[in-house]
Amino acid sequence: MSLRTAVRHALASAESVEAGEERTEAAKSVGCTAVSSLAGRRRGKAAGVLRSVVLRPREGVPTVEAELYDGSGSLDLVWLGRRTIAGIEPGRRIRVEGMVCENDGRRTMFNPRYELRPRAGE
Repeated sequence: MSLRTAVRHALASAESVEAGEERTEAAKSVGCTAVSSLAGRRRGKAAGVLRSVVLRPREGVPTVEAELYDGSGSLDLVWLGRRTIAGIEPGRRIRVEGMVCENDGRRTMFNPRYELRPRAGE
């Protein structure tokens, strides 16, 4: 690590360092767009890490909801009719593809296609 990098890391907050690392990892996924650049009502691809995963029924239907973070922003992922999905857990890296929409003011993908990515160190 260069002196410039060491100084930048020392002066930056832990959150901004984490965001930079996530942007670097997400950029390795070919064909993906930064979450902050995803446009509503269009198909999109994104990659990042799952920050949270919860089971939350919507109108009586079991639903798995997850928050994908790529360093530029967050994308809500919603799988309707599911109680669990193997491998979908906090800290897991994932690549998703689907229709992006706005739901309660947040970027959201319903029932996205997904590809689980190796965890750090795998």
